Amino acid sequence: MASTQAAAATEQAPTKNPTLLAWVAKMAAMTQPDRIVWCDGSEAEKQRLTEQAVKDGTLIPLNPQKRPGCYLHRSNPNDVARVEHLTFICTPNKTDAGPTNNWMEPEAAYTKLSQLFEGCMKGRTMYVVPYAMGPLGGASTKIGVELTDSDYVVLNMRIMTRMGKAALDMLGDSDDFNRGLHSTGDVNPDRRYICHFPQDNTIWSFGSGYGGNVLLGKKCLALRIGSYLGREEGWLAEHMLILGVTSPKGETTYIAAAFPSACGKTNFAMMIPPKEYAGWKIETVGDDIAWMRPGPDGRLYAINPEAGYFGVVPGTNYKTNPNAMETISKDTLFTNVALTPDGDVWWEGKDGEVPEELIDWQGKPWKKGSTEKAAHPNSRFTAPMSNNPVLSGKANDPQGVPISAIIFGGRRSNTVPLVLQAFNWTHGVFLGATMGSETTAAATGKVGVVRRDPMAMLPFCGYHMGDYLQHWLDMQKSIPQLPKIFQVNWFRQDKNGKFIWPGFGENMRVLEWIVNRVQGRVPTQETLLGWVPRQDQGLNLNGLDLPAEAIQEATSIKEDEWKTELKSQEVFFEQLGTKAPEALMLQRKLLIARLDG
Repeated sequence: MASTQAAAATEQAPTKNPTLLAWVAKMAAMTQPDRIVWCDGSEAEKQRLTEQAVKDGTLIPLNPQKRPGCYLHRSNPNDVARVEHLTFICTPNKTDAGPTNNWMEPEAAYTKLSQLFEGCMKGRTMYVVPYAMGPLGGASTKIGVELTDSDYVVLNMRIMTRMGKAALDMLGDSDDFNRGLHSTGDVNPDRRYICHFPQDNTIWSFGSGYGGNVLLGKKCLALRIGSYLGREEGWLAEHMLILGVTSPKGETTYIAAAFPSACGKTNFAMMIPPKEYAGWKIETVGDDIAWMRPGPDGRLYAINPEAGYFGVVPGTNYKTNPNAMETISKDTLFTNVALTPDGDVWWEGKDGEVPEELIDWQGKPWKKGSTEKAAHPNSRFTAPMSNNPVLSGKANDPQGVPISAIIFGGRRSNTVPLVLQAFNWTHGVFLGATMGSETTAAATGKVGVVRRDPMAMLPFCGYHMGDYLQHWLDMQKSIPQLPKIFQVNWFRQDKNGKFIWPGFGENMRVLEWIVNRVQGRVPTQETLLGWVPRQDQGLNLNGLDLPAEAIQEATSIKEDEWKTELKSQEVFFEQLGTKAPEALMLQRKLLIARLDG
């Protein structure tokens, strides 16, 4: 049977690429699927797979009048988020993976997972999914091929990547492609592994059906493998949104921003400015991932390697993110949200009244007033970026966009002010490296605990975090026109535990100040920790119904809090050991000396 499958893989293939054919044949011999389907990315294929997924219960059609082309998927209740404790970096030396990653020796990992993959696709179809991360034909674009037994994965990859024949054509006869193997197995958490082999440009994922674990182009290739490739090849693979902000005078500034999951990346990338900013325009290049490399003119250029959005649904509404609501109004896959009696979807935080009755994310009846969540806190939408009303015309530009500013922002209830500009590149890297954020439901574990999340890359860095931070410092030599670096915090709270800053569209006021700083238009106030807006020529607060003392609290730098903050950073740097970059250690010592002076 195994040899028959290997032969079938070659006979049916729409490619003559010898390396690809040999690999598919080898994986088919191990997993033993009943049949092999090479995906071409066509509309006919989408229709066929969708009908099949509805028939087998993987997808539930939604009301075509309310949500045309939309479907609901319910994952196994034990499989609802990324599993960081089951995610491994498999390098020959444990040191290369570093203390922030789980490590497994490559041969041991291949052996362990081969036993799980052996015969796992009997009775199933293996889909061969060629895909491009990045605009087709671009110098920064990478090709991957994912083998999966999940039609849900195929339909998601069709949205999230440039999938099918075009990617296969771009690959040609090259052997430079990411080799991704995925099986849902029996969706058993005790047999669930997501293993990355950076030196082999390979990802094996077993036992999960959840997006972040199984859409291998996303976090697995775009960030974990991508960050490793970036260091090898002299670029940066980052957990960052990319947006363009255009002033009424027609001046466009491109900004990349790193926020941990569920801290407002998508909202910021699709922001609608308040009425006081008539004539300003925000356009989305990307909402989650940026690949950035030095350009020929000395600036840093970024592409969004994805073609869709895999966003957190709860809290999304026409107040928080009207553009996201328009984006998910058609041709969208919803995962783990609630179902209304009339065939629409619902989640906590959606506009309007809470329905009296629903079917919850687990398929159980739910009544208004229930203590249980109707939609899972990490429920998701998968939507094509072409749905986005404010999609940038540069989103498909193979050259990318020139980045003028980089923003780091976590979810902090105290300490970190609304906005702060770094003194220089090294100080900016320090701010990103020591960024802390309170944990969310996007990863399994406790909620509300502050953890260091360097550049929002803690779960996604594919090699030693100390080497990663040193790579950031080293990139300064390759970028003559460095972007300015800023830190923001929308989530500061008052003494009653209420958010001080209104956030969402009002974040435009902070963004305008950042643009003005980049363009050298406004003076600033120097503090011990960085530059902040001046009270007289700082943030534009016209029309903002917020007391002066609230603004003062949101933007304040409290020395006692920062002494505690700098002290707590010691644990993080000790964790990095001898690979903690000396420049960042000195930066911390300098700040401590300033506060103690």
